[in-house]
Amino acid sequence: MKTVKQVFALAVALLWGAFAQAQIDPVNTDGVALGGYDVVSYFSGKAKEGKKTFAAKHNEVTYYFASKANREAFTKAPNKYLPQFDGYCAWGVGAKAAKFPINPETFDIVDGKLYLFFDGEFNGEQLDTSVDWKARTAELEKAAHTNWPNIKDSK
Repeated sequence: MKTVKQVFALAVALLWGAFAQAQIDPVNTDGVALGGYDVVSYFSGKAKEGKKTFAAKHNEVTYYFASKANREAFTKAPNKYLPQFDGYCAWGVGAKAAKFPINPETFDIVDGKLYLFFDGEFNGEQLDTSVDWKARTAELEKAAHTNWPNIKDSK
């Protein structure tokens, strides 16, 4: 019950623009994706920070990679590794039809696709939206893919 209350409180606050400090936008003001995390590394089961020396651009966004091999894998098939919903919180898109920031270390791979989540401090407590996502993956994934075209270009 506590988690449900936390999720509701998060949704209300985010709709009013009160984002938690630990979260980031999927692409920062310098055009770097996911706080510099390596999108290929997620598929190995662990989020790893990339290095500027292994950078690649795709659709005007810069991606950093932990290794040359990961950069090469990405450049050969970028769509295989790109996060769903342009990197916004999958739970937010599915449950609230809204764009929420993400913690680049909180993710899920479903059917070979990368989903990222809000996971940080909110109202003095830790809140991880991936918990609800994992409890209702099929429902929220379907809703997110339905909602995304309507909110994709919103701010």
